[in-house]
Amino acid sequence: MTSLDSSDKASINNDADNNTIYQQSIHLQIDRPSWTTYFMGIADLVATRSTCIRRKVGAILVKDRRILCSGYNGAPSKIAHCIETGCLREQRQIPSGEKHELCRGVHAEQNAIIQAACHGISVSGSTLYCTDQPCSICAKMIINAGIISIYFKKQYNDQMSIEMFREAGVTLNCVTL
Repeated sequence: MTSLDSSDKASINNDADNNTIYQQSIHLQIDRPSWTTYFMGIADLVATRSTCIRRKVGAILVKDRRILCSGYNGAPSKIAHCIETGCLREQRQIPSGEKHELCRGVHAEQNAIIQAACHGISVSGSTLYCTDQPCSICAKMIINAGIISIYFKKQYNDQMSIEMFREAGVTLNCVTL
């Protein structure tokens, strides 16, 4: 067994004191984002993968402060993306908020739900963080998937989705960060 002399003991005690001071100073300097800010920031990052020309949307599904899956808008797998083919909606001069079915893309919310299904992840009771307010088509999927609340930043002119969410008891939260 090795014994420590008094200078070694002083050095160890001094290091322990320095670590405590160091940890305290770090703790005081860290400015942690709220959970909403944190998850919305991740949804913003997910949106950067979008291949949509008109609107880049990202979504994540969260339960118990854990990310279940993510999705962004773009053409289905193995299908040419709009950045390659051009936007069908622009070519046909379809206004935003109308004829959702005339689009090559799958919405971010839909892709998040689909990814969860592909990997056997239940999203019932989860919260959706999405860059944009979901449309009425996504609202139907969100309601049937059992998602209980939604946080979004950009409003989307679709009164039908708002009415369906209200009737189904899904909480909508428009956030400004």
